[in-house]
Amino acid sequence: MTELLPPAPGARPESPAPPRSEPAAPEVRHRVPGASRIAGLDGIRGLAALFVVLHHSWLSAFPGFPNAAVPLWTAWLAFGHLAVVVFITLSGFSLAVGPARAGWQLGPMRCFLRRRAWRILPPYWAALAFSMIVAVVVVPQPGEGVPTAKSAVVFGVLLQDVFGSPSPNGAFWSIAVEAQLYLVMPLLLFVRRRWGAVVVLAVVCVPAIAVELLSGRLAVAALLERFVPQMAVLFAAGVVAATVLGSNRDRAARIPWGVLSAVGVLPPLALILLRGQVWSVENFFWVDLAICPAIVFLLAGLSVGRANVAVRVLDTRPLRGLGSFSYSLYLVHAPIVIMVDALAAHENVPFGLPRLLVLVATAVPLSVLFAWLFARVFELPFQRHRSSRELLATVRTNVRRTKATALRESGTRPE
Repeated sequence: MTELLPPAPGARPESPAPPRSEPAAPEVRHRVPGASRIAGLDGIRGLAALFVVLHHSWLSAFPGFPNAAVPLWTAWLAFGHLAVVVFITLSGFSLAVGPARAGWQLGPMRCFLRRRAWRILPPYWAALAFSMIVAVVVVPQPGEGVPTAKSAVVFGVLLQDVFGSPSPNGAFWSIAVEAQLYLVMPLLLFVRRRWGAVVVLAVVCVPAIAVELLSGRLAVAALLERFVPQMAVLFAAGVVAATVLGSNRDRAARIPWGVLSAVGVLPPLALILLRGQVWSVENFFWVDLAICPAIVFLLAGLSVGRANVAVRVLDTRPLRGLGSFSYSLYLVHAPIVIMVDALAAHENVPFGLPRLLVLVATAVPLSVLFAWLFARVFELPFQRHRSSRELLATVRTNVRRTKATALRESGTRPE
């Protein structure tokens, strides 16, 4: 936590890849047996997901990104891609919380992947069906053709960053990246267990930076760049951040993580201000790496209770609630924003600030409301139940209770 989770660089065959400003998907909440809840993480997810929706509304209002002329006070909305840093780093951290407390042991790979599939695929497939309907019946995604049967298959099996096909949802590229990172999770934990955190980062950073530096010279490097290699660095950094929950937690608790996080924001902010919007968008690889330490420090501070100011803000009830369905919000918001823009604003509201205000007032709350309802059907049941047998048993019990209640209210004795 594509995203998404909160566009990736490089064109793909048959269909252009989403621009790198596209955030990746927010990482879904992980249930780790025996792990206590870390206050503030849901608030981070909620704010990041909402920022993604605002970012896409901004893109619809100011076409020509990243060269669009925009009011200065809205320029921050151009950097929705930075939510990718939050989502992916938080994803690696959340998945590593349990192993960090258990000697960096993950358990059977098959069980791990089954739990991940059970958690992310049902809402993803439901959102894919919704996105296909909107793209075919109402309006396709910007820069994309009408999705085809090939689109349904390619996106359904999470191979959209391997095979080109018209995208039904511009945010879905990051879900594939997330799934691929799950496959390397056991390797990262093995390296962390055997050789330590520094080696984990070296194993991931060296090839990722090599791909970025050679992408303009070697065809194979340009091909690998389609997988957005900095995502692996961010994910590994999140895994390393969970080190503070290990045996040296008392020592880690004495470090001023909140101060370090605040200071860590300054270098990427200076880079963006000095080099400008266009350069920053074209070089998100380096901007992502620059801001990653600030996110790692924040996560560490939340974990050991050394980010009290952040916790008070992030752990408020509205942000916790928003974070509880942030994955659904990421999955369904893009078709809604584009549909509202096409049906309500396209003919009636000029581009620029007027259209942005209309979309913020209509598409954003509609996306949040729809995502909340969507999550109650397609996401939250899969959080609360760990298997199809458990879920079906609950459904049958609820159906029997509903029937019994209806019979009592009608005065009919159940057979």
